Amino acid sequence: MSNRTLRVNELIQREISDILRKRYQSEAVAITVSEVRVSPDLRDARVYVAIVGDEEMATQKLRWLRTKANDIRAEVSRRIVLKYLPKFQYLLDHSAVKGARILNLLDQIEQVAPAATDPAPPESPLV
Repeated sequence: MSNRTLRVNELIQREISDILRKRYQSEAVAITVSEVRVSPDLRDARVYVAIVGDEEMATQKLRWLRTKANDIRAEVSRRIVLKYLPKFQYLLDHSAVKGARILNLLDQIEQVAPAATDPAPPESPLV
């Protein structure tokens, strides 16, 4: 991926996050833009969002976000000057959920076998 594409990814991510935080703060409080991947020709972009809550709330917030997609794109076009502003496709980012699950499993393993992880105290030499 080119340096320009990486910079555009980061810029679009920052701007979408800022728009959600300022214009839609009450509706978008549970939404975090985790990553943006722009195609090399800058025509399409995948916007990955992490949503706090259960699966039903995530579906509801993603549906709301897709209804506001045209307004968000118009605002991004006012803030960023590009020859082609990409069309945004909003997708759920499941990496936060997977990371929390892995941490939970590690905690369970630690609780089951705490003695296996604690080294035995060294024996003191007789003097």
